[in-house]
Amino acid sequence: MQQDIARKKIKRRQEGPGAYPAQPRPPGEAGRAEKMRAAGNAGNVGKMRTAGSAGSPGKTGTGMDYGVYTLTLREWFCYAAQGLAGCALAAYVFYRSAAAFLVMAPVGIFYPLYCREDLKRQRLRRLNLEFKDGILVLASFLSAGYSIENAVAASGRELTLLYGADGLMAGEFEEMARGLRLNRTVESVFLDLGGRSGLEDVNNFAQVFAAAKRSGGDLVEIISHTAGVIRDKVQVEEEIHTMTASKAFEQKIMSLVPVLIVLYIDLTSPGFFDIMYRTMAGRLVMSVCLAVYGISLLLARRILQVEI
Repeated sequence: MQQDIARKKIKRRQEGPGAYPAQPRPPGEAGRAEKMRAAGNAGNVGKMRTAGSAGSPGKTGTGMDYGVYTLTLREWFCYAAQGLAGCALAAYVFYRSAAAFLVMAPVGIFYPLYCREDLKRQRLRRLNLEFKDGILVLASFLSAGYSIENAVAASGRELTLLYGADGLMAGEFEEMARGLRLNRTVESVFLDLGGRSGLEDVNNFAQVFAAAKRSGGDLVEIISHTAGVIRDKVQVEEEIHTMTASKAFEQKIMSLVPVLIVLYIDLTSPGFFDIMYRTMAGRLVMSVCLAVYGISLLLARRILQVEI
């Protein structure tokens, strides 16, 4: 039996495919087969497009726009509470009126928006400090013979040890290394960081680095020199910040002195300021005093914001 089957197979091969014409399929079955084949081809094309989109290099870096600071819910609550407390103190000291507090309350509620600029400035200062250390580490790895791609990856690991996993530049260097593995150019990842940070030092370094790569100059020497210039500038900024820190603390103490004097007199001599709160002229004078006090606070704040 098996020999007969084997002989038939050999005979069919010798006679060729034309000797036994294919049986026609039913019309419905043929239509279903064509639809299944078309659906399969469409699915394969869709998968290829999806894979191509997923594999295409995206925007490098953490994607954070350092020029915009988004307050968390906790920060909103804390700073709004501080603002309302300040409004309550001002309403008591200058007006002794609950109605005055209700008028000032919106200012306290939106006080977090005022603090947002300070928080953004602090984050930029932190980014600048970490960037200074980052390019110094990068220059040291390049001097040791690392390629630029390996130097970026090694710098990210080094910054993670230095600043922790939540360090700004540690995350940026890790994302830049990931972008380089996705075939992004080194110039583009640094220019992207410079554009998002808005810092002059980061932007200058990115442009110098891109020019050095295009011109084919001594990349290690150029980066080391640029890193040294940025390091010196950041050190000067830190010295100025250290010198003004004590003055900023003195300014905060002095800003509380007028309020403390009023509270002290009111405590030791009850009724001394009653005329200022019960007459129209007194309320007008206190309103002028409040305006002058607020302007002095803003002026002192601007004076202490030294930039080089």
